[in-house]
Formats: sequence, C-alpha cells, structure tokens
Amino acid sequence: MAYTTIDDPTAYFQTTLYSGTGSQQSITNGGNSDLQPDWLWIKERDATSSHQLVDSVRGYYLRVESNNTSAELDAGQTGATYQNVTSFDSDGFGVKNGGAVNESGKTYVAWNWKAGTSFTNDASATGIGTIDSTGSASTAAGFSIVSYTGTGSAGTIKHGLSSIPKMIIMKTRSTSNIWSVYHVGLGNTKYMQLNEPDPSTDNDTYWSDTTPTSSVFSVGTASGVNGNGTTNIAYCFADVQGYSKMGSYTGNSNADGTYVHLGFKPAFLMVKRDASYRWTMSDNKRIGFNRIIHGLAADSNAAEQTGAAYGEFDFTANGFKCRSAEDGMNVGNIIYMAFAENPFTTSSGIPACAR
Repeated sequence: MAYTTIDDPTAYFQTTLYSGTGSQQSITNGGNSDLQPDWLWIKERDATSSHQLVDSVRGYYLRVESNNTSAELDAGQTGATYQNVTSFDSDGFGVKNGGAVNESGKTYVAWNWKAGTSFTNDASATGIGTIDSTGSASTAAGFSIVSYTGTGSAGTIKHGLSSIPKMIIMKTRSTSNIWSVYHVGLGNTKYMQLNEPDPSTDNDTYWSDTTPTSSVFSVGTASGVNGNGTTNIAYCFADVQGYSKMGSYTGNSNADGTYVHLGFKPAFLMVKRDASYRWTMSDNKRIGFNRIIHGLAADSNAAEQTGAAYGEFDFTANGFKCRSAEDGMNVGNIIYMAFAENPFTTSSGIPACAR
C-alpha cells in the first residue's frame, strides 16, 4: 500500500490570509490545487470579531461562531447590507463588508476544507443508522459535514465516510447550545466544549459511551447533540495517512518539549489540554517558519496572540514539537487535530523536501 493517497494536501485543505477592504471582494486560495471550500472558518486576526464558520451543506450565508453558544445566524442572502460570506468559488470564496470577515484595514485568516460528495440517508430505508441525515463527504480526505434533526432519543447517524471518525465537532443550529466535541484522545465516555476552555466531562448522554464506526456515530439524549426537533450540524474527521491525524500526547513540562509524530509536515494544528486551557490554533501561513508562535483560540474572540499561552511549536517534516513548558500545550494530556502541508513520503516513495 502506498504511504499516502494524497500527494497534494492543498486539494483538500488550505490556509489563506487576506486583508479587509470594507467593500465586497473575492478571495483566491494560493495552494497548488484549486479548492472550492465546503467548510470555511474565518477569524479576524487583529481585532475581536467572533470566529465565522460556514459550510456548503447549510449554505454560505448561514454562520455559527465557535466562541459562543448562539444559534445559527442568518447573515443575509445575496444583496443584504451586512452579508458576510457571499459565495464559495472554484478556488476561494467571496466576502462582503461584515466586520468579522472584511473590515477595511484589518487582517484575516481563512481555513478551507473540501468535502464534496453529497449524500442523503433515510435511515429506515437504508438500515444505516436510526436518525436521518444529509451531508457532504470526502472519503479520500476523511472529512464530512453532516446535518440532522434530533429526536430526543439515543440513536446513530450516518457520517458519510468509509473510515472511523476520530474527532467530531457539532453544534445545534436552531437553538442556543454548546459546541460538543468527541475526540479519540478522550474516549467515548467524555465530551468537551469547543466554545469553552473547560476540561472534558464524563457524561453518557452525549455519545452513549459508544465509539463511532466506519458508517455511523452515536448520540445520546443531551440537548447539545440530539434535542427533540432541533437541527444540528456535525463536522467529522478521520485519519488519512500522510494528510490528517487526530490524537493525543503527554506533555513533558519542558521547553525542550514533547515531539509528536504525524507522518507529515503540518499546515494546521489545533491543540487542547484536558484541563481549563484554551483551544489553540496554529498554522504555517501566519509566520514564515519556526517557531510557530502566532496563535488564535477557537473558544475566544480575542485577536491573534504570540507566545507560549497560544501555542509555541516547531513544525517539522514529519510532525511537531512543543517549544515551551506552557501548561496549556505541554503539561498533562493534550488532544490535537492536524492537517498536512506535505506528506513525509509521497505515494511514489519520494521523501518530502525540508524547508
């Protein structure tokens, strides 16, 4: 079997930086491959606007914000005065004049993920799961977006992938509620909140103490994942060798920190200690190269920060290394989600070049 099936990760994930103009503009991604996003996550870097998350399943004009519990917000369809995202384009996206995405003189980062194949699952007809779902999935990239309506009773939901999701991030769309996170590094008895820096909580009403399978994930009766009649969105991630990995590591409390092997050079990294510390987000675009010190927090609207509290890492050819003794990134049990800039070895066996 080839080391990786994805020689060019920019076909499925890209980080794009741009400057706001205050007037409608089109943003073009800069990777080797064109990428029309299915999930787009935008954060203003130098001010305190909330994170903006939109996707192709709900529609680009409907946003949720990772740093709060608000229900889905309608930013207005084409022509609305304060519309935020205006389109998903063949290699990028459009933004209007909303301050969270395009204020004049401000800088922004946009993380783009590709899913791409639509699916609809009538659970009673297919026998896959017990709760109907629709969505968009890429089995090649191990990523899917799943929309479903809660029943209030424990059940299972088709996720559209052919492999087991290692991380699921979900939000109730129709009501105010927490962001619920399943992660393989915590196990199936615990959940975390993306909108809070809190530690994990042991509660069987979230995942029914059941690990996802290659076809479905389980939800319990908690209103944050399966309230009766509520609409919900879930972002599901599976490991793909040489492209993506979700896991955990143990910090060593040392500035010569823990090294985590991924099998690829990271382009994006999000980490969270299982304690009261923020969800830190780092990438390979907001600073030229090591050390990676420019961080944002998924659970906060704070502007971009530098220093160990928001992550201080070296991105290497096949993983990442902590470069601080900071409690939030290099002490205790830390979960992570990472996506590749380059696989360590291509599908034809050629090693990736170091910078």
